Amino acid sequence: MKQLSTKVTSNGHGQDSSYFLGWEEYEKNPYDEIKNPNGMIQMGLAENQLCFDLIESWLVKNPDAASLKRNGQSIFRELALFQDYHGMPEFKKAMAEFMEEIRGNRVTFDPKKIVLAAGSTSANETLMFCLAEPGDAFLLPTPYYPGFDRDLKWRTGAEIVPIHCSSSNGFQITESALLQAYQQAEKLDLKVKGVLVTNPSNPLGTALTRRELNLLVDFITSKNIHLISDEIYSGTMFGFEQFISVMDVLKDKKLENTEVSKRVHVVYSLSKDLGLPGFRVGAIYSNDEMIVSAATKMSSFGLVSSQTQYLLSALLSDKKFTSQYLEENQKRLKSRQRRLVSGLESAGITCLRSSAGLFCWVDMRHLLDTNTFEAELDLWKKIVYNVKLNISPGSSCHCTEPGWFRVCFANMSEDTLDLALKRLKTFVESTDCGRMISRSSHERLKSLRKKTVSNWVFRVSWTDRVPDER
Repeated sequence: MKQLSTKVTSNGHGQDSSYFLGWEEYEKNPYDEIKNPNGMIQMGLAENQLCFDLIESWLVKNPDAASLKRNGQSIFRELALFQDYHGMPEFKKAMAEFMEEIRGNRVTFDPKKIVLAAGSTSANETLMFCLAEPGDAFLLPTPYYPGFDRDLKWRTGAEIVPIHCSSSNGFQITESALLQAYQQAEKLDLKVKGVLVTNPSNPLGTALTRRELNLLVDFITSKNIHLISDEIYSGTMFGFEQFISVMDVLKDKKLENTEVSKRVHVVYSLSKDLGLPGFRVGAIYSNDEMIVSAATKMSSFGLVSSQTQYLLSALLSDKKFTSQYLEENQKRLKSRQRRLVSGLESAGITCLRSSAGLFCWVDMRHLLDTNTFEAELDLWKKIVYNVKLNISPGSSCHCTEPGWFRVCFANMSEDTLDLALKRLKTFVESTDCGRMISRSSHERLKSLRKKTVSNWVFRVSWTDRVPDER
């Protein structure tokens, strides 16, 4: 028998996770309004399809960029030839300025410190190769994106130690949780090389507070470890809060150009903010010259095509377009999120308060037969196979509390979302808990929420919402 590597024979990829299994079931029976109206609706995919019309309109108005021309003359041959893996200077400059614009131009990004990668998956893995030896650990707050088990661990041999966060405070990171995770890693004889956070969070749809960011920077300073801030959802903020990047905190704490700043790294991509995951555009930003140099060399294994760089450098350099796009994108995300929250509420289901992202963190604990992860998976299977909605169970995100689910809302039409909510409401009303809720008055539902749901889990009200203290 032919001998194969353990990468081939092991299940370290995580493909057996319910997160990926839900995708497989969807692919067997995908919903189509005309061809398959009873098919499965994909609500487990965090894609942003709400503003394609804006990009398509820009392409029509800028035919040179789309047809690979400069001043009306074809540059196809120039782009078709080998390109240096450092990336096109004009594209890196456009990316840096776009990242600055999202952060209100409060901070600056040096294009020379940007390393291009084929999406944030490649960017995060490259950082793992740069920062950790096989067996070293990174601390990640839970719940976290299920794909990190693949992206950070599978090929690098790095380990993840969870920072356990709780719904009691909206899953915010606390000092005690950080310390417990660090100590747990020590008990497992794992060398902690850093902390990785997503800001805004996938799957929570919440942005880190200034308090949390200060805590993280102070923690990695005291432990002499790294901090990776995955900020691929930074342009999806749609609430009253302003997005605060870890770069803002470094500036406020006067840590720019210090040894601490060399241990803080930002990951970005155009997959979520611009809705272009198929273009495979990611980036690492680091103040450490050695990391930039090594990551640039590693980028040979996952380059961004010259054609993609040329097209997007033109698009991102159009400041009028990017300004209008970001504003409209946030408006549409806000409207779509409110539509989901309202529809869930009509079925007696609440969500964690959110102000960013392409999904909601949905509380279905009251629909569980028992407060166990087995019951959560049973409920998930009913929703997938009977209701025909693919959503992601909290256990796939390493949530410590059964009954939470990530539900995406930006990868479908309004009509499809409404149909999904109708299916879910019918299912809930068919359960014993659902029948109880449907018989209750609105005031009874509000009273029930006060008794059973923390203050962080409630219907979003944009008229009386109180912004977080910063």
